Amino acid sequence: MHAETLAYMLHRMPLDRKLVRQQTVRFQPVPTTPAMVSIPAGSVVLGLPRNDARFGWDNEFEQHTVQVPAFTMDRYPVTNGEYLEFMAGSGYQNRALWSGADWAWKQSHGISQPAFWMRENGQWLWRAMFEEVPLQLDWPVYVSHAEASAYARWAGKSLPTEAQWQRAAYGSPAGAAREYPWGAEPPSAARGNFDFENWDPAPVGAHPQGASAFGVADMLGNGWEWTSSLFQPFEGFQPFPFYRGYSADFFDGKHYVIKGSSPRTAACLLRPSFRNWFQPHYQYVYAGFRCVSKPLD
Repeated sequence: MHAETLAYMLHRMPLDRKLVRQQTVRFQPVPTTPAMVSIPAGSVVLGLPRNDARFGWDNEFEQHTVQVPAFTMDRYPVTNGEYLEFMAGSGYQNRALWSGADWAWKQSHGISQPAFWMRENGQWLWRAMFEEVPLQLDWPVYVSHAEASAYARWAGKSLPTEAQWQRAAYGSPAGAAREYPWGAEPPSAARGNFDFENWDPAPVGAHPQGASAFGVADMLGNGWEWTSSLFQPFEGFQPFPFYRGYSADFFDGKHYVIKGSSPRTAACLLRPSFRNWFQPHYQYVYAGFRCVSKPLD
């Protein structure tokens, strides 16, 4: 976890101060069509049971079941290309798309584009770990929760709740929960862009073998995903005596749950119960998003 956080800081370092030790894999473009997937109503299990032999942080307990009404979800994370349409549609200038706090942050800090984007000579570039590359339109966009929320409103949709995201990722039509979105097989490079295999994102849909039982792609790897759920304790929460503030210090109504993983997330964190969280105005986490809406008629 700290290795990934360190990567956020290293990413902001001047490029000429870094030496390339591992070449970044450049994936071939993958033909995809933006679409939404219908997720039927059903139950979802969140968290770990207290007597589970597996390790979990204190915020992952207690395990409980949530009933989730039917909804639709984007098959793929929102891409740079789709986000570019939001920007071209004056998304950053439309006050109605932003909450009061998010608008104040955007205005006071002069936020007008994702932190990983740059504009030079009329061309959009993407700041990768070791170089600046032309903006890859089929990569997932990395933005803050505030920016993701504004896009969702612009699209007439919303960000998923933690329970909705969990059901789309780990649920199944038969009702049984999966260990991973794709099933029980252990994580591998064929299933997603995670576990330090690559420095930068891959095109959405580049890992079809990692799709969930409902056909939702890229639920693990390629970028964390923002939810609309505030980071709060589950019922029965007990802080770890050896690290009482690990989670409790952030139950302040100012942090949002993010799920999934990024290219720089270790495989041991790819467990269904794992919860990550950040403040809504932090732009530098490798986090994107996808949208949800009401069931299709």
